[in-house]
Amino acid sequence: MSSFFFQALAFGAWLPRIPEVQARLGLEPSELAFALLGMPVGLLLAMPFAGPIVARIGGRAAIRWSFPLFLVAMSIPAASTHFVMLLAALLACGIAMAMVELGMNIVADEIEKHDHVAIMSRCHGFWSLGMMAGSLIGSGLAALGLAPEWSVLLVALAVSPLSLIVPAALPRTTPATGHEQEAASPGLFVPGLLLLSICIVALASNLAEGATADWSAVYLTDVFGATGGTAGLGYSAYALTMAAGRFAGDWLRVQWGPVALVRFCYGVAALGVALVTFSPNYGTSILGFALIGVGGSVGVPLAVSAAASVGGRSAASNVAMVTFISLIAFLGGPPVIGFLAQHFGLRVALGITMLPAFVAGLLLARSLGAQGAQTPGVDRSAAGG
Repeated sequence: MSSFFFQALAFGAWLPRIPEVQARLGLEPSELAFALLGMPVGLLLAMPFAGPIVARIGGRAAIRWSFPLFLVAMSIPAASTHFVMLLAALLACGIAMAMVELGMNIVADEIEKHDHVAIMSRCHGFWSLGMMAGSLIGSGLAALGLAPEWSVLLVALAVSPLSLIVPAALPRTTPATGHEQEAASPGLFVPGLLLLSICIVALASNLAEGATADWSAVYLTDVFGATGGTAGLGYSAYALTMAAGRFAGDWLRVQWGPVALVRFCYGVAALGVALVTFSPNYGTSILGFALIGVGGSVGVPLAVSAAASVGGRSAASNVAMVTFISLIAFLGGPPVIGFLAQHFGLRVALGITMLPAFVAGLLLARSLGAQGAQTPGVDRSAAGG
């Protein structure tokens, strides 16, 4: 769980500084959106190789090698001096993120299966706590007047020793052999209907997270005149409620079943999107982001656990597909929002991207309780379906 927290801490420290980097480089919303495409493109390039590699070397080894590289990559975007450098730096971040994210999810899934206990939601809860802590640190350093490049680098340096210590304490995983290696070898593949539905459930949550991470500070700055110290609080509220939802998520998954849980939470998230879209003031916007956080909290961990149990391919291959599609939404959604904001305004752009995604995830929630996608330690998978 520590690896989830510290990886997110380093990433979260960058998010509140995006408006300052945008202003320093003189980027229009569409130009910033194009630069932000660097991360999903990097992910797109890396993920076809990440699944087979993790299936062979195991999640623990993947984290050990990719975590330090991710920290190096994350220290570069805030120091960008022109548009091309920002785009290239974010491309490198996306490549590094693919391996470390997949490795963490695979280790969590293997612990669930080995110990017959639900922990995936808690692991992602620590990730949300890390994002919240990172965004608060970034906002605090902004309020102190520390330049973006130095604040992000400072957090990366603080996490660096832990990026070596934490993976060493993780359980050793067994690399895939025989049929699992063969199943994992092609990399990405065309998912079946069940796995595709699970991916869309995860996509809704990650699209909202990416939108909030990259645009909440810009939204609060442009619409309500928030300053550097308060602009990042929208994402902090989001991350706090998301963490709370994820820490309760494992218990609620057992009590309610994943289907009913996702349906309820995505309904709450849709309400939060409506509040942000039509918000009359700063405080209402913060409440809206908080509701989106708690509503979107369980989608990704439930989808990862369900995908790992879908037959036909190795767990690493299935989780790689969910990670790929959901992270594409997380990283690719914000640039789309930027392009839409250029023409329709940021309020409308946030609403017309996040709301349909949550509705689609709500309608496809039943896939989490389907035969072959049942999660470890949960016998009531189809509850609510």
